[in-house]
Amino acid sequence: MDFTSYADLAVRLVNTAEPASRDDGLASVESYRELVADRPHLAGRVTRSDLDVLRLLREELRLIFAAAARHDEGQVIDRLNALLTRHPIHQQITRHDGKRWHMHLVGSGSVADRHAAAAIAGLTGLLVTGPAADKYYCSHRCTPKANVRALRAPGRGSDQGPASTAAS
Repeated sequence: MDFTSYADLAVRLVNTAEPASRDDGLASVESYRELVADRPHLAGRVTRSDLDVLRLLREELRLIFAAAARHDEGQVIDRLNALLTRHPIHQQITRHDGKRWHMHLVGSGSVADRHAAAAIAGLTGLLVTGPAADKYYCSHRCTPKANVRALRAPGRGSDQGPASTAAS
């Protein structure tokens, strides 16, 4: 999953309203479509209700970025967890265009749901896979890098399936 690309959707959404300006990048369906023109899965059937939900999401994301700027890790985590509860993320494993198997977000729900899921997945993904990721897991064994190393370890053929991370 390309967390940076998904996190970019959070940044774009927050930037649709400049605090010092009266311009609202979510003022119309057309303005939202321009915002996500390079993301066809988000530019589909957009409703006024989607815009209302996206405005609320924009404010929540703004608070997350503000907390991150203050290095208030607890506030960032609490707000992301609240968003994860309101906008559950559903993933699927896929392969296309000659690429390896990888995760994609399931394209279900409203446009607002899909934008929220992508933005939240991007931010949480960067948080838990970035340079400080080890502190967000209960042990080194639970970090994504450790699991990938175990999966790619010699002797693990592709017919063996993924390594289990369940406690025995």
